[in-house]
Amino acid sequence: MNTGIKKRSGFQVMARLIGLVKPLTGYMLLAILMGFIGHLCAAFITIFGGYAVLEALHFDTPFPLTALFVCVVAFAIVRGFLRYAEQACNHFIAFKLLALLRDKVFRALRRLCPAKLEGRDKGDLISVITSDIELLEVFYAHTISPAAIAFLFTIIMCLFIGSYHWLLGLIALAAYLTVGIIIPLVTSKLSGDDGIKFRTKSGELSGFVLDSLRGLSETLQYGQGRKRLDEMNEKTDELAKDEERMKRTSGRNSAVTNAVVLAFDLIMLFVSALLCQSGTVGFDGVLIPTIALFSSFGPMIALAALGSTLQNTFAAGNRVLDILDETPVVEEVSGRPEIAFTGAAAEQVTFSYGSETILSDVSVEIPEHSVVGIVGRSGSGKSTLLKLFMRFWDVQKGSVTLSGTSVADINTANLRNMESFVTQETHLFHDSIKNNLRIAKLTATDEEIEAACQKASVHDFILTLPQGYDTPVGELGDTLSGGERQRLGLARAFLHDAPFLLLDEPTSNLDSLNEAVILKSLREEREGKTVVLVSHRQSTMRIADTVYSVEHGRMS
Repeated sequence: MNTGIKKRSGFQVMARLIGLVKPLTGYMLLAILMGFIGHLCAAFITIFGGYAVLEALHFDTPFPLTALFVCVVAFAIVRGFLRYAEQACNHFIAFKLLALLRDKVFRALRRLCPAKLEGRDKGDLISVITSDIELLEVFYAHTISPAAIAFLFTIIMCLFIGSYHWLLGLIALAAYLTVGIIIPLVTSKLSGDDGIKFRTKSGELSGFVLDSLRGLSETLQYGQGRKRLDEMNEKTDELAKDEERMKRTSGRNSAVTNAVVLAFDLIMLFVSALLCQSGTVGFDGVLIPTIALFSSFGPMIALAALGSTLQNTFAAGNRVLDILDETPVVEEVSGRPEIAFTGAAAEQVTFSYGSETILSDVSVEIPEHSVVGIVGRSGSGKSTLLKLFMRFWDVQKGSVTLSGTSVADINTANLRNMESFVTQETHLFHDSIKNNLRIAKLTATDEEIEAACQKASVHDFILTLPQGYDTPVGELGDTLSGGERQRLGLARAFLHDAPFLLLDEPTSNLDSLNEAVILKSLREEREGKTVVLVSHRQSTMRIADTVYSVEHGRMS
């Protein structure tokens, strides 16, 4: 998978991110409407206060004092209610967005797995799924809404202020555009790629911490704890420096924004005063526009504050979009007729990882209801051949077929139902043994689970555990030995009950007694199963009908 971040403009990122959340458009429009009306209420509370001053000074006003008082109270109540409703709506959107974005990212990762995820820094992926998506949630809930509110608010306030004099309306427009658009764009430009660097370093730190935790035993064993700690502190210090620099930038931008706001307030006061002196407007044309401008910068200041964080947000958006836009090596297949398993074959298969050729002109015939063994040295391509049968990759030359049909032409779901794949390293989730086994068949009964475990020679061991099948296995199954995890992987395969069983070193971590039990189970299953058995143990090959040898990517 690409590790570099594709360069996209801020507008491209924004447009793509907005397009991802179409299901929540209605809720977002509702939040925008409530925020817009709420800000108008807040601004006009102050404006009506200005009218009240004019009324008290016996100037002609559109409203009597009593009506002004009632309006101020009513607007204050409405503002409070709308503010609460807007925040509640935004929080609802935020939680829905987290679920929606993570669903999209996980779907993309599933399409990319395993071909484009092998070798990818898992800590970096965790950073994308957690912190980057959480940052985008803030963008959706607290950037799009304020921007839309600011746009609508600008139109209304410019028309209102401009009703006193067109020049005052232009000053208000210039003020809003400067604070709400120009300042954020300039500050974002000045920030450069600080956001991208920060997100990248944050992902690297997450990967380093995850790697350190996984290798904690080895670190302690060889006395490398101090070295790893120093490296972690160094990376943390670099990240802290970048964060401090971004905070200083944010503080500077805030100061500039406040100075610009004050400057435009003074300009409005000065220009309106000149117009009053010339007799173009009355005293109300000085007081009300100045108060209106002074009290209406809230939505624009919210946008200005985003300028220093936009680069960070766009960096997070780029990282998420990189995953969503990545083209899978193997595209999923659907809409084809379902087929039943009647045997498998590889014919003159050539496959390479990049420039490294792993298999060269390999052919193997796997008849139905047979046990085919494959032996060879480590790195000779045995495991790769099994992955080609699973269609984790597509072959460069030759063909891999099931029931006479290329695996590339079989519905992906159909292919997965016909195959069970057991690797050397069985992954166990942080859950109970029963739930880990039920992954292979969600509807499995307790009886079916126990039968599968008996075939895998792990049932008796499970019964010795305090909670039996409900015993938690710990993170990554670290409460179990390698052999126990391997037998649970075999139990999964038996429970899946697929007709084509692909086993990659299934007994490498087992003693001879447990190996014998499992081989006996495989021998008994051969009437309903077709088995490909990869192993370096000659004892394992005793049950094979045919044994192929792979050396340097060639079959013999």
